[in-house]
Parts: sequence; C-alpha cells; structure tokens
Amino acid sequence: MWFNNMNAVEEGGMSEDLGVGWRLRHVRQAAGLSQRVLAKRAGITNSTISLIEADRANPSLGALKRILDAIPVGLSAFFALEREPDDAMFHAASDLVEIGKGHVSYRQVGRSMSGRKLQMLDECYKPGSDTGRIPLSHDGEEAGIIICGQIEVTVGNERRVLGPGDAYSFDSRIPHRFRCVSDVPARVVSACTPPTF
Repeated sequence: MWFNNMNAVEEGGMSEDLGVGWRLRHVRQAAGLSQRVLAKRAGITNSTISLIEADRANPSLGALKRILDAIPVGLSAFFALEREPDDAMFHAASDLVEIGKGHVSYRQVGRSMSGRKLQMLDECYKPGSDTGRIPLSHDGEEAGIIICGQIEVTVGNERRVLGPGDAYSFDSRIPHRFRCVSDVPARVVSACTPPTF
C-alpha cells in the first residue's frame, strides 16, 4: 500500500514544519500519481497542482481536501504523517496538532488517526473565513457545538447561523460548508466518525 511507502520516507527525515507544497508532492509521488492524473481526479488543472507543489499557490482548506481525497489521504495524515496510533489518553493544549491552514484552524486531539474511529477537533475560524467555495462531502457523520462567535453552517439546501451553545449534527455525505459571519473569531468543538481530515 502506498501509505506505507509514505511512512517509510517520513522516517528518513521528514520534519513537521514542511510546507504544503512539499507534502503534496511527497504524498502524490508515494501514491504513484503524476501531476496530470491527480489534477484530473481532483477536477482541477495540472498547472494548479504544479503551482501548489512549488509553494506558489495557497489552496483553500476545501480545495486541499478535494485534492487529497483524489489520492486518497486525509488532512490528518497529510499534516501529521504518523504511522503508529497515538495511544495517549490525555493531551495538553500544546499537544493538539494543527491540521488546518490559513484563516481556519483545526487543532486535532491526538497526533495520528491511524486505527481510530473518532476524530475530535478544536476549530477556529477568523472573521470572514470559510472552508472554501466548493462544499465538502465525505463518508461519515459529524457534530459540533459553537463555543464563541457565529458560524454559518450550510448542509445541502439548508443554511443556519449558529452562535454560542448552538450545535449541529449531520451525515457528512451531504455537501456542507462553514463560514464565520461574526466580527470575532468563531470557535467550534467538533467530532467526526470515522476520521476524515
């Protein structure tokens, strides 16, 4: 399986501060895909893949997830690149792993989702930020509760603005999108099963 190859290379010296471009090239090559084939699978131009890998383009979180789904590899594996399951039962705030990017922060409980059935995230959206123009869609279920700020959640044809104490729960196969509509960052604690990021 190509993922084992990725881990073998990771043990040879990959560091946590590597950029999106290097990581994308690494997982694409480990999967045995050309830029053209990956672009076709993801529904984008191969020049876009080339620009991202050269760190000359910065994809939205939604666009990056769509590209990684075409490999396939989850955001968690993409940013953490851990092979062994994380058996720790307690996690200090400083131990949470950042798997988001730009104006959307996803801090994951546990370093690796390998062998896990549940993924827990501490999400933070800066004012005006969102998960991307194209809605997300993946297998599983997800739920979350808004801690502060206001977030517009679109699931299929339904759209709601949720504030502190409000919550959502839905089938993740339904296209969905999140957008911060408050003047302050929106913070959400969420869970999805199985892990998809």
